[in-house]
Amino acid sequence: MSLPDAFHDIAKRVNNWGRWGAADELGTLNLITDEVVREAAATVRTGRRIPLALPLRRDGVQTGMIPGRIDPLHVMVQINQELFGPGTVACSDDAVTMGLQAATHWDALPHVSHSGRLYNGRPAHSITPHGGAEFSGIDKVRHLVSRGVLLDVARARGTDRLDGGYAVTPEDLDAAEELAGTRVRSGDVVLVRTGQVQLCLAGDRHGYAYPSPGLSIRTPEWFHARDVAAVANDTLTFEVFPPEVEDLWLPVHALHLVEMGMPQGQNWDLEKLSTACGETGRYAFLLAATPEPFTGATGSPVAPVAVL
Repeated sequence: MSLPDAFHDIAKRVNNWGRWGAADELGTLNLITDEVVREAAATVRTGRRIPLALPLRRDGVQTGMIPGRIDPLHVMVQINQELFGPGTVACSDDAVTMGLQAATHWDALPHVSHSGRLYNGRPAHSITPHGGAEFSGIDKVRHLVSRGVLLDVARARGTDRLDGGYAVTPEDLDAAEELAGTRVRSGDVVLVRTGQVQLCLAGDRHGYAYPSPGLSIRTPEWFHARDVAAVANDTLTFEVFPPEVEDLWLPVHALHLVEMGMPQGQNWDLEKLSTACGETGRYAFLLAATPEPFTGATGSPVAPVAVL
C-alpha cells in the first residue's frame, strides 16, 4: 500500500533535502550553532541537574512487540579476578547485549525510510547487514548540547497523564508553549510530556506501550516552522498509537527523520523535570544529550541531563 497523497503533501512542505548541502548527514542538528549553545548555557541559574533516562535493566520497556529490540542482558565476565597474580589488584568487568533503541534513546535519521529513500534523498539500500547505515548514522552526532524546552502538554491540558490514543496537536503545543512562557526557537531541543511514562515507572509495561498518546501527523509542520533541532518525548512509540489515520503507520517518524532530517527520542522520563519546571515557572534549560557513538547505528542509548 502506497503512502496517501495527504502524507506526500505534508512531506513537501517540511522537506529539508539539500538545505545544508547535498553531502549533509546531520539535518536539523545543523541549527545548533555556537550562539545557540551560548544562549542555552545562559539559562542555567541554580545548577540543579535532572536526569531524564530510564534505568537500563532486564525488565525494561520492551515487551517483544518490536522484533529484535531486546531489553539489556547484563552479565559479569569477571568478578574480583586477580589478573596479575595472587595478591594483586582484582578487577570486575561487565558485558551487555541490548537493542540500541531499547530504553531512553535517540533515533538516527536512517532509522526509517519511505519510498526507498532516506534523509537527503539517499537510497534506503545504503543500510547493509554488516556496515549498518552508510550515511547519517548516530556516530555522526558527535555532540548534542542545546537549549531544551519542556512542552508539558499534559499539564497545559489540566491532567497528569493524557489518555491512551490521544493525538497531540499543534494547538496542544501552542498551549504548552504558552504555559512555558517562552517561545520555541531555532536550534532548540523540544521535550514533549504526555505523562505516559508513569505507567512504565509503575511497572505496567504493556499499558505503557499500547494504547499510547503521542504526536499527531499535523505536528511536524509546527516543528519545521520553528526550526527545532530535535524532539523527544515520554512514550514508547513517539507518535500516537494506534495511528490516527487507519493503516498509516509511523508517518511522524517518516516526516521527521526522512523529510526533515530531525532526530527524535523516545522513552525519556520527564516526570521530575515537569515537577521542577512547574515549581520554578521556568521551562527552558541547558540540555546535554549526546548519544553513544555506535558506528553505522540507526539509534543509540542516551542519558540526557537537564541543567536548570
